[in-house]
Amino acid sequence: MSETTNKQKSENIWLTFLGSMNLAITILVVVAIASVIGTVLKQNQPYTDYIIKFGTFWHQVFLKLGLYDVYGAIWFLLLLAFLLLSTTVCVYRNIPIILRDVLHFRLNAQEKSLRTMANQQEWQVAQETQQVADKAQQFFKGAGYRLRIKKRGDEQVFAMIKGGLSRFGYIFTHVGIVVICIGGLIDGNLPLKIKEWRGAISLETRNISASEVPAKSRLKPQDNFSFRGNITLPEGSTTNLVFLNIRDGYLIQELPFSVELKDFRIEHYPSGQPKSFESDLIIHDDQLSKPLKTTIRVNHPLLYRGYSIYQASFGDGGSKLHLKLWPFFDPQLHTTKVDTAVFDHRDLKVKGQKLTLEIDKFQPFNVFPAEKGSGRSFVNYGPSIVFKLRDATGVATEYLNFMGPVEQDGRLFYISGMRKSVDEPYRYLHIPMDPQGKVDRFMEFHALLNNTKRVAEIARQNATKALKNAKLNSPQVRDRIVDSMRQLVKLYVDGGFAAIDNEIRQRVPKDKQASVADAYIKILRNVMQSAYLDLLKQEGVDISKPLSPANQAFFEDAVTNLAAISKYGSPFYVQLASYDERQASGLEITRSPGKDIVYLGSGMLVLGIFMMFYIMPQRLWLLLKPVDGKLQILLAGSGLRNKEDFSKHFVELTKAFELKALGIAERR
Repeated sequence: MSETTNKQKSENIWLTFLGSMNLAITILVVVAIASVIGTVLKQNQPYTDYIIKFGTFWHQVFLKLGLYDVYGAIWFLLLLAFLLLSTTVCVYRNIPIILRDVLHFRLNAQEKSLRTMANQQEWQVAQETQQVADKAQQFFKGAGYRLRIKKRGDEQVFAMIKGGLSRFGYIFTHVGIVVICIGGLIDGNLPLKIKEWRGAISLETRNISASEVPAKSRLKPQDNFSFRGNITLPEGSTTNLVFLNIRDGYLIQELPFSVELKDFRIEHYPSGQPKSFESDLIIHDDQLSKPLKTTIRVNHPLLYRGYSIYQASFGDGGSKLHLKLWPFFDPQLHTTKVDTAVFDHRDLKVKGQKLTLEIDKFQPFNVFPAEKGSGRSFVNYGPSIVFKLRDATGVATEYLNFMGPVEQDGRLFYISGMRKSVDEPYRYLHIPMDPQGKVDRFMEFHALLNNTKRVAEIARQNATKALKNAKLNSPQVRDRIVDSMRQLVKLYVDGGFAAIDNEIRQRVPKDKQASVADAYIKILRNVMQSAYLDLLKQEGVDISKPLSPANQAFFEDAVTNLAAISKYGSPFYVQLASYDERQASGLEITRSPGKDIVYLGSGMLVLGIFMMFYIMPQRLWLLLKPVDGKLQILLAGSGLRNKEDFSKHFVELTKAFELKALGIAERR
């Protein structure tokens, strides 16, 4: 007997703990905080993005806490499960009490207890008991009260209830939480996580094509009943696969139908921001007599067989690019044409070294705020490409090249940015545009300066002229001057002003470095000016006259930017000659069977809260008792909440009862 009693006490303790309000509120607060984090912090992104944003230390902290996949983290699912258990226990314990309270009219209330209530009113009338009872019954039913009547000798007791649905609000609220938790656990995809823990499935982390993904990283439609995945679908292509980004890897989710992108359209604001974009889709399914054609746009998804297909983003679908490679090392300037596409890789051999050209991105327009005073709000820099050059060791440098010239300080340049890592800003090479709107003059000028034989000839001509003006005729002196000029040009072409400055610091005493530097710069400019004039002569420009301001400005810009080539990091300049754009639509495909369950639970929760707060539970008792040939009437009542409002209501009710049931115009 004692063992049974102890067992019952232990069960009661656990039920009390699990069904306690404090526990439920604590769990709800933690779930709410986690939900805020999951909303603010973008979920299931590549880990490199988080490292760039938060740094290595905080990335590891957030990773251990599972904040990159909050809604699928085991601790979050356990919280939901515990909240479900706690709320279920609370409902189990309290529903019988609530039902008893709602259904129990308390007909055994005594006169003494009624007189102790804060809200009461008493009358004495010269009327028959049954006559008053009939009128009272009719009045209170008309006022919306449910009532029961009990006769005790010559007395009659009315027990009345109104607003009992308020108590059911408690049930709806808690059952709503239970339903929401069930929906959350369903969409949390706990079975899939169990499979991952068991090793039945594993994440794929390699950057390989979908066809190469092993079966252990692929999911059949029946294997996964809840997911949210993405796919970039180029125009004219079809797929039945979705990529599920999970932590540092992904899974391939197969669909029971295929999605084809027929056409993609996009409109832009003047600022360059997307205004609207939409996709014409065709659904191919064996269950359809003919393919389903539809158009989706932002906030207007396609709902099909329990799957939702959203218009999420857009991108490039593998546009064809026609490139021209201008070498920085070849005095003969042998250019190379390369036909490639976005996301394509091409192996190149440059001076015996292997390089890989990786095309990452093509953008047909680049709209930026215009400079102040230009009279324009925005300016379009035109098409651009982003690519990487990767050496044989795997080290890559990223480049951003614009197809057309960009105006800066009133002059036009072809711009190319470079950076060693994605967390660095671009550093730009500015190639001045020639009168024909091309890069040819700059490239030919650079090639000419790389031609040691031609530079030596120009240096010899300058040296001979200088010695003649000085009335000197010394071949040895001339040869030394020529050699110095040639070395200066080579230093500048290979390393810019920094190389010349380093040479001076190593060879010239400190007290003479400034004067030597000035002399070197004058000699260098003289040789480069002569080379530039020689180039203009080949173009057919009359160099017997002073240079035009445009040609002189080109020379100054060219000299300045020639020095930057040594730090550019590429053996050639990649020019986008032409392109054939192919757009792609970014689709988000979801399957969320728990969504409707969550909606149902949310509706129950809102309804329950409304019932609890806006329906006032009331209880009234009416005692009819004959005393000394008259009928004594006692009306008493209580409200569970809003007692002040109930007191006002009680006063109004008594006035109406006097007038309509008792026929008393004025209270005695």
